[in-house]
Amino acid sequence: MSTAHIHQASHLERVEAPGSMLTKTAAKALAVLRYATGFVFLWAFLDKTFGLGYSTPEAKAWINGGSPTKGFLANVDVGPLQGFFHTIAGTWYANWLFMLGLLGIGLALIAGIGLRVAAASGTIIMAGMWLAEFPLAQHTAKGAPSGSTNPFMDYHIIYAVVLIVLAAAYAGHTWGLGRRWAKLPIVQRNRWLI
Repeated sequence: MSTAHIHQASHLERVEAPGSMLTKTAAKALAVLRYATGFVFLWAFLDKTFGLGYSTPEAKAWINGGSPTKGFLANVDVGPLQGFFHTIAGTWYANWLFMLGLLGIGLALIAGIGLRVAAASGTIIMAGMWLAEFPLAQHTAKGAPSGSTNPFMDYHIIYAVVLIVLAAAYAGHTWGLGRRWAKLPIVQRNRWLI
């Protein structure tokens, strides 16, 4: 085998090895996606907490006694878990878990740390919201059209996939604190914290 063939084979092994295919441009694109997704979660937290007037009016802000989960969950009218969602709508634990989840996921994504935990918790939140909207249903409990445009794939699934991809690609290492975070002794001992 010639030197050129050895060099080419060596180059192909490096290129096809896991992790070596991520270009600088791709890493930057993932960082932008990480920031954008983090802002979606953080904005939802801020709007529901302070009633910034987008999806939550000031009078219904969490700090003014409003419930971040009641409006959505109390109006679930599709799927097999309607009763469950109506039961937990507006409860202190549903409000706190949902809001802490939004805040934690948003901050983790923007900082680029704890992306595995953010991906896992975000996927759980998105799965719950998918079940609440239950896009498989073509009609509500009252027989009206549900408005579902796709029986499976919707934005909750897309957000969950994005979170998983960001964690799997170590997207916090570019324009984030991911590399420093990964070097912390507690993170070295508990790799799930990456």
